[in-house]
Amino acid sequence: MAMSNETLQNPPTALNGRQPLDLTGKVAVVTGSGRGLGLAYATALAAAGAAVVVNDLDAEVADAAAATLTAAGGRAVAVAAAVGTAEAAQALVDRAVDAFGRLDVMVTNAGILRDRVLWKMTDEDFDAVVATHLRGTFTCARAAAVRMREQGEGGRLILIGSPAGQRGNFGQTNYAAAKAGIAAMARTWSMELGRSGITVNAVVPVAATAMTETVPAFAPYVEAMRQGAPLPDFLRKGEGFGTAEDCAALVPFLASDAAREVTGQCIGIGGDRLALWSHPQEAAVAYANGGWRPETIAAAWATSVGREPQTVGIPAPAVPAAAPATPGGAK
Repeated sequence: MAMSNETLQNPPTALNGRQPLDLTGKVAVVTGSGRGLGLAYATALAAAGAAVVVNDLDAEVADAAAATLTAAGGRAVAVAAAVGTAEAAQALVDRAVDAFGRLDVMVTNAGILRDRVLWKMTDEDFDAVVATHLRGTFTCARAAAVRMREQGEGGRLILIGSPAGQRGNFGQTNYAAAKAGIAAMARTWSMELGRSGITVNAVVPVAATAMTETVPAFAPYVEAMRQGAPLPDFLRKGEGFGTAEDCAALVPFLASDAAREVTGQCIGIGGDRLALWSHPQEAAVAYANGGWRPETIAAAWATSVGREPQTVGIPAPAVPAAAPATPGGAK
């Protein structure tokens, strides 16, 4: 399939005289939104007019985030809860309804990391990450879907994925598996909830966060960015790597009427780059009359389906040879 590499300018938000990106009157829950990407999503939704339920494990962090949104002219309340249980999910939905009268958007962003290679990963490492990312997405989406279906006016489930869930990543058995499961849930729920007018999509963000800023190729540029230098084009375009705010634009779009026909998709965003991830599909097929035996598979593998094996892992950043030694001078 051909890949589009168009570079577009930001258009005005009005389409055909309407304002489909206006979220006034809508209510959103954003899990894990006390800081980082989650706070950027909550801020973008509030700026578009939505009332927002902010969530964080730390009550002070959640309260501060909600206060920041309110001070900027938005409407926000906070819920301190560890995402994962059905009780926590219901508390988030109930808070939205109690504070603002309804629920229209659920953004499942909360997550943790417990990185270890397979032979060193404990049951606790695995279970903690799966409970927060995978089970937390499930419980929050389920509670939201029940409420949205009761309201009878549709809704939006926006699930936060990761490149690790699309391609795997060294040392992230638990995280990659959970994020791959989230992509699969987005596709499944888009079918199950379509008749209710509820769209379901996965966002695959890439941004300067506590996790990615430790990548050696990124680290000096992230530090320079903190000092006011812009990220160079090879990162913003080539790697799709930018700030959390760069990723946030996709969330209010998916929450809006402009995206009412968009569902079941995994959409990447970061820096200047917006991308549609393909769904897994057969890359090569071979046939054997009467069925396959181990011997015929071995004989045919290298010249048939195994001729071009699929790659694994997130590609290493491609730093141009001409990249400046001082990142602050990058253009």
